[in-house]
Amino acid sequence: MSASSPSALPASAPSSSAPLCLLFDSDGTLVDSEILLAEVMGDVLPEYGLPFTARQYMEAFRGVRFHDIVATQQRRHGQLTEDSLARLEAAMRTRMQARMTEELVAIDGMPDALDALAAYPKAVVSNGPDSKIRCAMASAGLAHHFGDHLFSAYTLEVWKPDPGLYLKAAEAMGFPPERCVVIDDAAVGVEAGLAAGMQVIHLNHFPDEEATPEGAIALHHASELPEVIARLASARQAL
Repeated sequence: MSASSPSALPASAPSSSAPLCLLFDSDGTLVDSEILLAEVMGDVLPEYGLPFTARQYMEAFRGVRFHDIVATQQRRHGQLTEDSLARLEAAMRTRMQARMTEELVAIDGMPDALDALAAYPKAVVSNGPDSKIRCAMASAGLAHHFGDHLFSAYTLEVWKPDPGLYLKAAEAMGFPPERCVVIDDAAVGVEAGLAAGMQVIHLNHFPDEEATPEGAIALHHASELPEVIARLASARQAL
């Protein structure tokens, strides 16, 4: 499925008889890219007069749309020209792609979890651009699990925490919200999934610092996913 045509079902659309469709976030959920992005943004934003650190990203902005982060820093430190904003984003994207290509790995335990979940239809649903999603999946060796079932907020023009991104992905995959499971590590994604009326698994990497919202299932390691998904699928089939 190409994220550029969200209203149409893919030629290889999963059977509607499948109990669940799995909708995975990318950064921090499938791939260990958050610290790379934090470091890149901590380098690039100050070069354009916007003070920012990797720690700030990890503590307050994980999963947030890049333009929203920049807008917040501009409110705090002064507005940039349109030309400067364009050059800032281009620099960030170029450096991030280079870091991902050279350094990106899957989240610990995720490759085995995806192998165990091979029978379930699944997609990647990300606030990042399509090119970043594709680079991440290829670099981390996960592309074969998802094919073209990649949904970018930049293509669909709706960003988490708006539930519309997950809802559009579910529609394109041929599943109603109640038969979709969102797997997301970031607060904005968990919020989006819950608002979409989907079952949400919060892959919480920072349980001592971050609470899992009511209504979501907290997991701390990808190895836990297959068992939890199996329980959810059994409960769905029993309805």
